Amino acid sequence: MLWRCSGFQFDDRMPIIMGILNVTPDSFSDGGRFSNVDEAVAAGKQMIADGAVIIDVGGESTRPGSAEVTVQEEIARTQDVVRALSEAGICVSIDTRHAEVARAALEAGASIVNDVSGFRDPAMVDVVAQSDCGLVVMHMKGEPDTMQDDTTYNDVVVDVHEYLRDRAAQLEKRGIAHDRICVDPGPGFGKTASQTLEMVRNFQEFARLGYPVMVAVSRKSYIGAAYGIDVPADRDQASAEEALMACELGASVIRTHNVPLTVEVLKGLRPFCVLALGSNVPLVANEGEEQAGKIAILNHVITDLCSVPDTQIIDISSFYESEPAYLEDQDVFVNAVVLVRTGVPPKELLKYLHSIENSLGRVREIPNGPRTCDIDIVDYQLYIVDNDILTLPHPRALERDFVVRPLAEIRPGYVFADDTPLSFDGVKYGKATLIPNPQF
Repeated sequence: MLWRCSGFQFDDRMPIIMGILNVTPDSFSDGGRFSNVDEAVAAGKQMIADGAVIIDVGGESTRPGSAEVTVQEEIARTQDVVRALSEAGICVSIDTRHAEVARAALEAGASIVNDVSGFRDPAMVDVVAQSDCGLVVMHMKGEPDTMQDDTTYNDVVVDVHEYLRDRAAQLEKRGIAHDRICVDPGPGFGKTASQTLEMVRNFQEFARLGYPVMVAVSRKSYIGAAYGIDVPADRDQASAEEALMACELGASVIRTHNVPLTVEVLKGLRPFCVLALGSNVPLVANEGEEQAGKIAILNHVITDLCSVPDTQIIDISSFYESEPAYLEDQDVFVNAVVLVRTGVPPKELLKYLHSIENSLGRVREIPNGPRTCDIDIVDYQLYIVDNDILTLPHPRALERDFVVRPLAEIRPGYVFADDTPLSFDGVKYGKATLIPNPQF
């Protein structure tokens, strides 16, 4: 997906580094570092030199219990910094929850509005609706000075997911284009340390929304609690490692205090790979239990995928029943799509997948014929291959409903390695139907 922010656009298949530039006296870890505009601008330019592509300028601390500053003071702190960085050709984000501050920053050249209050203020929505800026829509309960007073959730991941889904939908109804929106689950904002940790470990759920996802964990208190690091400025290594884990799960915009360290750690980000699974020959199934037997085969495949070296399952679609494709005279299939991060090159990965298929009795005597299991590499990030062994992206992926539908479930807006977007337009074969409440 592309994230469009005024004259800038960012491809979320690669990490998008956002450097934090707080021009406040009381931010929780770096308050008071930049006492004048020149120092702040120099710091922003240095972060760009270190690998950031966006600078996030904030003039009000939103740490738990922080006091609100006047709009006039916030504008005075930020506007000249925003203008100077923008005039230097830098993509600038304004970190504010006040419409007047956002308007002043946009007039000064800002390209993104990062609103910790999630654009709850109609006046803020009016400001961004009149612009072509990018938006960061964050989840926060209450206000900064009260957000830790109530940290009750039915399920923190589900509740935050639903909130971001609904807020983004409301913004789109106001005419704000889908590709201008990035979502931020708001680690630490109205959440306990344990709730934040649970949320960060499930970032794949927010990637299912179909927007770029921000990971803004830098120096947060949950890292202090999880790693036993009391001083916020000492949390940079752990922050970078947490950001890497979130990126592997689907986050793409990384908001950080320490740009060079974050860039270095993110070099460990493994390529993203899409696997399509199918079965229409259960190993053992009593009459009337064929579907359950096919699901059991796919669950066996998923379990075996966990043993592939340097490979981690990121997300798994629902199960779908599909009509046979190409060779119609055979039983219906059960299909699913699995997303993985892997350090195993494509040809070597294919050998592991064939080994799993063979262990489950895969027979290849009839092209497109019945099979206990089939594991196709549909796409492998950064690889475009066409040879006798493997073609990537898979040349028939987008004509197969049993691939497109489950992939759209877990990664709407997906773009393949050759820049082809996921679409139903070319679907011709294998009509797929969701299996509700599958029986195991």
